[in-house]
Amino acid sequence: MRKSSQIQRLTKRFGSISRFWNIVPIGDLFRERRETSNDTARYPLHSLTIEAGIVPKTERYDRTFLLRNEEENEYKLAYPGDFVFNPMNLRFGAIAYSRHEVVVAVSAYYNTLKPVQDKFDARYLFELLTSHQMIDLYDVVATGSLVEKRRVHWSELRELLVPLPPLSVQKKIGAIVGVWNQAIALTEWRIEAARQRKMGLMQRLLTGRVRFPEFVHSTKRRKTKFGDLPVDWEYVPISKVAKEVNVRNQEDRDYPVLSCTKHYGLVDSLEYFGRQIFSDDLSSYRVVKRGQFAYATNHIEEGSIGYQDLHDVALISPMYTVFETNDRVDDSFLYKVLKTEKYRHIFEINTNGTVNRRGSLRWNVFSRIPIPLPSLAEQHRIAAVLQACNREIELLTQKRDALQQQKKGLMQRLLTGRVRVNV
Repeated sequence: MRKSSQIQRLTKRFGSISRFWNIVPIGDLFRERRETSNDTARYPLHSLTIEAGIVPKTERYDRTFLLRNEEENEYKLAYPGDFVFNPMNLRFGAIAYSRHEVVVAVSAYYNTLKPVQDKFDARYLFELLTSHQMIDLYDVVATGSLVEKRRVHWSELRELLVPLPPLSVQKKIGAIVGVWNQAIALTEWRIEAARQRKMGLMQRLLTGRVRFPEFVHSTKRRKTKFGDLPVDWEYVPISKVAKEVNVRNQEDRDYPVLSCTKHYGLVDSLEYFGRQIFSDDLSSYRVVKRGQFAYATNHIEEGSIGYQDLHDVALISPMYTVFETNDRVDDSFLYKVLKTEKYRHIFEINTNGTVNRRGSLRWNVFSRIPIPLPSLAEQHRIAAVLQACNREIELLTQKRDALQQQKKGLMQRLLTGRVRVNV
């Protein structure tokens, strides 16, 4: 492609670039490193992740990496400061530079790039190459017949033009963006800490290990099938506090369609997936009203259960089971119990124990599963405390998202020279 066309494509995404800056192809900044080795004892195996960059193989991110590498006899070597990118996922931002102090081994499928010394600041170039403007460009030059398998190889990447200010300006921009990165990282750490606190507190509150003094009538505990509970709590099957609801959309009303996710519960299907994954004929779909529960009959062991608080009336696939509670239970309390890892495991046990070959957990079995049931007043208090934990996480998440948006806007101006930095 002619350079003039590439510059037009670059400025279309970045906007006008300072006339004092250079515009150079990425190939001028790197040389491809082809060094390989099969000595994984000397060079520890690492993987490339979009979330955390280059991480050791023992990290939770590397499951698919390890499966793929079981068949590999040689691995690419990445030296300290090298950039590594995944051709398949580059258009999603899968590029990072090695901050490790030793040489590491990565999949031979990846590309390893050796920086040309003294030409750029690594932090600046990393922010540039992972910016949303460059990710747009990767998608444009990706090749392949299948959309989900389009790749960006070094031969395409090296031709892309990038704005390159003087080295002193690069370092200053890298330092400025580093402040935002530190703030984002700190906020993410606080989010994770809040989640861990909530999980620990939820475990103790929902089993009566931690209680509010005004509700304690006895300090003794009793053993149940799924753990011990306070003796002044009931332990009843779900059928004592809920009943199945089976209402079909026979009039084919145009209600919103929901899907159920493991982490977020019920979500608007179109909004969450960005496309229609449900049937055009909604007459067989189940009606789920505000204040009702729904779970994936065939996949509840994955944690797919949700509470409908999005719409007055909505629809959900006929593959789901819908139920509603009576006045013996606080819905928020029950939902938190059913979303715990313990109950996901209980659902899995009961699903595997059914004779149905599809592994479904129908209401007649689900409703016999016992749950802890403190007094309604104690349920309200437990639910309120856990809701406060959720609110803390929500506020921290909003703060992180705001910082990321601020960084994105700042990068837009810094990467074009529209905001000049003092060196």
